[in-house]
Amino acid sequence: MSTAMNFGSKSFKPRAPDKGSFPLDHFGECKIFKETFMKCLRDNSFDNAKCRLQSKDYLECRMENQLMAKEPMEKLGFKDLMEPPPSQADGDTKP
Repeated sequence: MSTAMNFGSKSFKPRAPDKGSFPLDHFGECKIFKETFMKCLRDNSFDNAKCRLQSKDYLECRMENQLMAKEPMEKLGFKDLMEPPPSQADGDTKP
């Protein structure tokens, strides 16, 4: 019975959610992007490597609508899908 009297021995300390935990899209702000991504996965036997562009678009939508923390796309593994800087895109190489 002594365990019932130990309410004060441990205190609850709230902590921030783990990385990857983010609010649900209750208002459907990114629903079209999610559905496009899910269709791509179904069409490609759930091979997510074939749906990276759709995944990038979905994550960008979530960040723009404050449904997840803003992160550089390079940090999320999309460095190869990023547009090169304008000076490199033109093929303009200056010595």
